[in-house]
Amino acid sequence: MTNRVPVWRTIADALRQEIAEGLYPEGGKLPTEAQLSSRFGVNRHTVRHALADLAAAGLLVARRGAGVFVAARPPADYPLGRRVRFQQNIAASGRTPSRKVTRIETRPASPEEQAALGVGKVHVFEGVSYGDALPICLFRSVFPAERFPDLPAALERLSSVTAALAEQGLTDYTRASTRVTAQVARGPRAGLLRVAEGAPVLRTEAINVDPESVPVEFGQSWFAGDRVALTVAPGG
Repeated sequence: MTNRVPVWRTIADALRQEIAEGLYPEGGKLPTEAQLSSRFGVNRHTVRHALADLAAAGLLVARRGAGVFVAARPPADYPLGRRVRFQQNIAASGRTPSRKVTRIETRPASPEEQAALGVGKVHVFEGVSYGDALPICLFRSVFPAERFPDLPAALERLSSVTAALAEQGLTDYTRASTRVTAQVARGPRAGLLRVAEGAPVLRTEAINVDPESVPVEFGQSWFAGDRVALTVAPGG
C-alpha cells in the first residue's frame, strides 16, 4: 500500500524550497491565494492549508488586507573565535550551509597580502557562502603558494579550506587577528549577496596561523548586515 503525500503538503514543500532559494525574499509578498490556486490547479482551501503550515513553521506571516509575506528570520549568530568555521556556525544557527566557489587561481600577492603572509605568490579561493540557499557572505582567502603547492587542486575537489589544508599537512590553524568594518553593498557585491545597493555589509579581515604562529591564510569576508550577528566571547 502506497502512502500518498497530501496535495497541500506538496504545495507547501514547493513554496518552502522557493523561499529557501530566494525566489521570494524576506519581506516579499507571495502571490494571492487565487494565483496559487491557478498555478497548482487546486482550490483555495488546499492552498490555505499549505500557507497555514508554512506560517506555523515561522516562514510566512499574514497581514490583514495586505496579503501573505515571507517572514524575516532573525540574524544568525556568528562567533568570531580562535577557530572560525562557517559551516559549523551556520549549522548551529539552524540553517543548512552551502557554498558556491567562483574563483581558484594562483597569482602574485598584492601589497596587502604580502604584508599579511610575508610571501610573493599566493593561491586565491573566492566564493559565496549560503545559509538555507540565502547568501550570507562573500569570501576571499589567500594562502602561501610555495608552502601549499597542491592546494588549488585540493580546493577544487573538496571545496573546503579545512579539509584541503589538512590534505596538505596542516591539521590545525587558529585565528590570530580579526578586523571588522562597516561598508555598503555596491555593484556585483550587492548582486551576489542579493541585497539592495547601499545595504549594510560587515567586512571582516582575518589572519590565521599554524601552531608555530606562522601565517597560513589571509581571509576577507563581506557579510550581509541583516543576516548575521558577529559575536565575540571573552577569551575567544
